[in-house]
Amino acid sequence: MARRVHQPLENQEFDFILGMTDGPVLAYFCGTWPKAVKVCKQMDEVVGEAAEEYAGRLTAVKVDMTRCPGPVQRYGVTAAPTVVLIKGGKATAAESGPMDGTALKGFLNSNL
Repeated sequence: MARRVHQPLENQEFDFILGMTDGPVLAYFCGTWPKAVKVCKQMDEVVGEAAEEYAGRLTAVKVDMTRCPGPVQRYGVTAAPTVVLIKGGKATAAESGPMDGTALKGFLNSNL
């Protein structure tokens, strides 16, 4: 995972990152249970590349759904992986399921 992707360890840290960020946040929700691990690991690289490419335009955050259940509930995340674009604390777009780089860029370009 690229250094540009924040990885909060608890709900309060996630909220702190949101509070300190002026622009949009790409929250990438990942799971640690067996069926989700492989797919989420593949997404790690895709999200890292997007964080590099969109640096200055958004902040990327990888959210472990087990460690940070508050944001999972707040944004209605029910599957891993899920990406949620957050602006001003509110979800403006979301998509569940694995994505390649082209799909994630399409999602971001359509919603930024």
